[in-house]
Amino acid sequence: MLENKVGIIFGVANKRSIAWATAQALHAAGARLAFTYQGERLKENVESLTSESMPGSLLLSCDVQDQEQVDATFHRIREEFGRLDFLIHSIAFAPREALSGQFLDTSREAFCTALEISAYSLPQLARSAAPLMNEGGSIVSMSYYGAEKVVAGYNVMGVAKAALEASTRYLANDLGPRNIRVNAISAGPIQTLSARGVADFTTMLKHHAERAPLGRNVDPREVGETAVFLCSSMSSGITGEVIYVDCGYNIMGT
Repeated sequence: MLENKVGIIFGVANKRSIAWATAQALHAAGARLAFTYQGERLKENVESLTSESMPGSLLLSCDVQDQEQVDATFHRIREEFGRLDFLIHSIAFAPREALSGQFLDTSREAFCTALEISAYSLPQLARSAAPLMNEGGSIVSMSYYGAEKVVAGYNVMGVAKAALEASTRYLANDLGPRNIRVNAISAGPIQTLSARGVADFTTMLKHHAERAPLGRNVDPREVGETAVFLCSSMSSGITGEVIYVDCGYNIMGT
């Protein structure tokens, strides 16, 4: 489905991350991948994951809070690949103290950090990726239901994901004339290491499984396969959308 396609994935941290499940699905579909990492510790994680299952993958250091690193990343993509067919944005961060207690108490610093890394980075990366998508392309980000409804403990990250989803629509409008599609996947709660930073995440998982029409939580593989669809020509008429992969939880009234 994605043979002869090249893409870059931002956000692989470890084998439990949604970004890694997405990478596995994209690789299985035939795509050649580049990965970014932040810091030596995460570099080791990404190297250990890709060395056997995806040898030859391009690994690049990129901190989205450093524009020089972003510029260098896409310069290397141009040198190595000559083009880009898709970009996966799976980046989110908020200080741990901002993911408990009341949103009312969010500090200015925590708010700005969460919005910069989790939301602004999408248009930031899209701006650099677009010139490499000469034949069109697909940009996919990862969101969550807390962007539109209050989820206890999600706090400032919910606000950041709301900004991410709004950015998806505005970018879709800007990039549509270049045949670049921009969509978001709103996944149900998944037991990742980063999710453990959300207060009482175990209760969230249980609540979701009890109320979702399919009666379970989503598997990371299902998110990855949706990303494959959104990066392929099968979704050529879809842009500016938030695609729910949450076992139907979002349709329920309670």
